[in-house]
Parts: sequence; C-alpha cells; structure tokens
Amino acid sequence: MAEQTAKQHPKQRDAFTVSAPFHPRLGDLALDLTKGGRVGVVVALPDSNTASYHLRPPGGGEDWTAPKDGTTLRPASVPVTHVQPLKRDFIYDHRAQQAALPVQIHHEDGGTSESLLVLTPGQVELYHIQLEQLIKSREQAKERQR
Repeated sequence: MAEQTAKQHPKQRDAFTVSAPFHPRLGDLALDLTKGGRVGVVVALPDSNTASYHLRPPGGGEDWTAPKDGTTLRPASVPVTHVQPLKRDFIYDHRAQQAALPVQIHHEDGGTSESLLVLTPGQVELYHIQLEQLIKSREQAKERQR
C-alpha cells in the first residue's frame, strides 16, 4: 500500500472557503453562500472606493454586499430548458465500459453549451429497447392516419 503524505489530504478550511474564490464581473449571476445560496446579479464591483461586491436579486429587490475577496461567492448556473443530441456518432470506451453521446444543452437565457451524455452498457440496452418501441409506435400511428 502506498504511503500517504500530507499533500494527499485536503486542508481543513472554513465552510465558505472550500474552493478558490470566484471574482464575478459586472452583470454576472453569483450565488452567495453567506445568504443561504441566494442568487444575485452583480451590480457593483469592489474598487478603491467600494470594499465589497454589491448584488441585487435578478427580478429586483433589496441589494446586499459580499466580501471583495470573493470567498463567499460561487458562479450561479443558468437553468437548463432542454438537451438535444448532436448529429454525431456515439463513442464507446471499451476500457471504461461506457458509451458517450455528444449533446447540446439549451439554457433559459438562450445560451447553449456542449457536453456528453454518458451511458452504461445496461442503459444503452434499455434505451435501445425503448427507442425500438417508440419507432414501432410511430410507424403504427402513421399507418392509422393513411
């Protein structure tokens, strides 16, 4: 068994400083850990005159401040509306025994990002059966319409 050194163990830190500080830009959405995960729009940045970030609820409301070091702030993700497969082939990794389908993620703000839908062999088999049934149902519905 390999010897473990102090470098391998994460340093115990305050709950608000577990990861690197987030330094949002003006207009960014930020999640504030000291406010119970409340999300706000950054309306003012710290500078020589301001000792903190100023945030406001996205729909308007009372502003609040967060420390200028960014240790209590985290990026706030924009909600996903839907995910679509991209017109690319599945990739199968024999060593990991999983398949990956490239997908495009659509966000509420109109933005998109690409990712992978990772499936186990069992999930691939299950979705194969379900998609076969779906195709068969679609064909039967077409026949009834004729």
